[in-house]
Amino acid sequence: MRNEFPTPEAMAEFKRLSRLLLGDGVVAGNMFGAESLKFDGRAIACLSGDAMAFKLGRGAPEHEAALAVDGAELFDPSGMGRPFKDWVSVPASALGNWEGLAKAALLAAE
Repeated sequence: MRNEFPTPEAMAEFKRLSRLLLGDGVVAGNMFGAESLKFDGRAIACLSGDAMAFKLGRGAPEHEAALAVDGAELFDPSGMGRPFKDWVSVPASALGNWEGLAKAALLAAE
């Protein structure tokens, strides 16, 4: 079971990514009951427990690459077995992948 609250490392990386992407039109906000990154009013990523979920677009090469990360899975914000097929949740153990995935999510939203 994933931790309900982000680890300090996951929160620090979320904040770093928020600052990094701010100049690209990204704003931090709240969506799905979690800290989120939004572009043009739409969520492109969100912190979910100690994982970060990214909207990459089903079938996109970045989506497939994200799913190949150890521990990654389709993002299911309700926890009821109804995942968002365009979204991939990547655990904090793969925190080094988050920046590239956040940038890919931004490109997918543009």
